[in-house]
Amino acid sequence: MIVAVASGKGGTGKTTVAAALARLWPGRRLAVDLDVEAPNLHLFLAPEILGRGEENLVVPVVEHPERCTGCGACSDICAFKAVLAFGDFPVVFPEMCHACGGCFVVCRETVFGRGQRHLGEVRWGRAPVAAGDCAFLMGESRVGEAMSPPLIRAVIRRMRDSLADGGDAVIDAPPGTTCAAMAAVRPADAAVLVTEPTPFGLHDLDLAWRSFSEFGLPMGVVVNRAGGGGADGDAAVEDWCAANGVPILARLPFETAVARAYARGVPADAASPALRAALVDLTARVRALAAEGKHARV
Repeated sequence: MIVAVASGKGGTGKTTVAAALARLWPGRRLAVDLDVEAPNLHLFLAPEILGRGEENLVVPVVEHPERCTGCGACSDICAFKAVLAFGDFPVVFPEMCHACGGCFVVCRETVFGRGQRHLGEVRWGRAPVAAGDCAFLMGESRVGEAMSPPLIRAVIRRMRDSLADGGDAVIDAPPGTTCAAMAAVRPADAAVLVTEPTPFGLHDLDLAWRSFSEFGLPMGVVVNRAGGGGADGDAAVEDWCAANGVPILARLPFETAVARAYARGVPADAASPALRAALVDLTARVRALAAEGKHARV
């Protein structure tokens, strides 16, 4: 089973919940940080990194400019204008390239060669947990890299290879509803949407739910910092979930002790016995939701 922990906005406690699920999940599991622009799951799981590898994107380079006839086919096919033809002189902007390969196909004069743009790094290892076996996988984008989906897809390929022999995966997805978030949630059997009882939290929860509904996977809501937005905030989230038929999987209370533990890098399930009990119950509910989604896909 694959579970994606997502949120409509940053700062709702998504990584806190993902770390708790990874720590409490029974049996063999893989914790995957796909928030490649700002990965921080490792801060709560403290994994031993056993290996790392670079990921690159194939981009065109002008290898034989003398062959260019100025037909403009390369520029016409590129939706992102990463390739432009100035007369019979083609110019490539590699930072804008999405690696579709169209320019290689339409150029009859084979002007372009295959170059590479460095995307970032993938790291893997093992995280210490109380029970079972927790492998760890993460991606981190190159500083200045504008596109994260290619790196996310590379990490997902490694995730699928790791799961080929069995086990489950807990994904810490990027926040929001960008292409990165969609790419991270797409392979999941179920999505856990972490929100907060505030107007912004509810607004962005609705956006996330509408966006991820495209995948047809079951979703549930975790209300983090419940009570922190006042009675009206909690009621608004409850009403929204009831109106849209989305189950509330857990209500995690607003507690100063949890915030202090978070600041020290202490996992939420170790912050207090009461919170640990709530997270153990949440883990069981999420497993049931993911089993439902996996069965539906089969």
